[in-house]
Amino acid sequence: MYLSASVEIAREAGALLLRFLERRVAVEYKGEYDLVTEADRASERLVVERLRARFPSHSIVAEEGGGVDGGGDHVWYVDPLDGTTNFAHGFPIFCVSLALEQRGEMVAGVVYDPVRDEMFTAEKGAGAWLNNRRLQVSRVSRLAESLLATGFPSHRRHRDINVYFYHQTAMLAHGVRRAGSAALDLCSVAAGRLEGFWEFHLNPWDLAAGLLLVAEAGGRSSDLRGAPHQLRGAETAATNGLIHDELVALFAEIFANRIRIPIPGLGSATTDEDR
Repeated sequence: MYLSASVEIAREAGALLLRFLERRVAVEYKGEYDLVTEADRASERLVVERLRARFPSHSIVAEEGGGVDGGGDHVWYVDPLDGTTNFAHGFPIFCVSLALEQRGEMVAGVVYDPVRDEMFTAEKGAGAWLNNRRLQVSRVSRLAESLLATGFPSHRRHRDINVYFYHQTAMLAHGVRRAGSAALDLCSVAAGRLEGFWEFHLNPWDLAAGLLLVAEAGGRSSDLRGAPHQLRGAETAATNGLIHDELVALFAEIFANRIRIPIPGLGSATTDEDR
C-alpha cells in the first residue's frame, strides 16, 4: 500500500517537474547560496497534498517546509526536487524522493528520475528495484577499481573539508563523480553503477529513500568513521559493502591529517612525466 502510493505520487510529481523544466523557471535564493524554484514548491505542494489525502494521520517532513506534524508512528521524508541547482540550470540530473519511517525504522522508499523514467523502489525486507528489475550492488572489492560519488554544499563552501577527502579519494579510486543529487548517487550504489558514495551535512530527506535502497540491494552504510549511520548525523558513507572498510580506513587517515597523495606543487609527489 505505502510503496504503490509512493510510486504514484512520485511519478505525478516528476511529470510536473518536467513541465517546469521546459519553461526554465525563475530562481530564488534561500540565504546566500541555496537555490529554490517555483518547481520545488509546486512539487512539494503536490506530494504533501497527496500524502495527506491518503494518510491523514501521518507526519511529513519536507525540504521546503510544507510538511505537517501528524504525530503517531509514521513519518514521511519528502524531497520534492533533489538536484535543484542542476534543475535551475537545465542540467538534467534531478529527482523526486519519498521515504516512510515507521516506528523509527525506514520501511519504504522511492526515488524517481523523470528525465530517464527510472523509478527506484525499496521496501524493508523485499529488496530494491529499478522499474521491474531487482537491484544488486556491485561485486568490486578494491577501492582502486571503484567508481565513487560525492557532493559539496552550496553554503559555507569556504569551510567545507570535503575537498581534501575528494582529492585523496580521487587519486586512489578509479574515479569520483559529482553529479549533484545525493538521492540519485545512492540509487547508483544500489544499482551497481557506483561502488560508493560519501558526503557531509546532508538532510534526512536527502538520504532516507536512497539509504534504504542501498541496504535492500545488499550494500552498507555508516558515518565516515564507520559508526552506525544516523539519519540526522553529519556524515554519510554508503558502499557495496566490499570496499566499505577500505574506504573508512582511508577517511580515518584524512581525519588524522595523514595525506597519502601530496597535492601537486605542494609536496614531493611525482607524475608520469617525472618518471
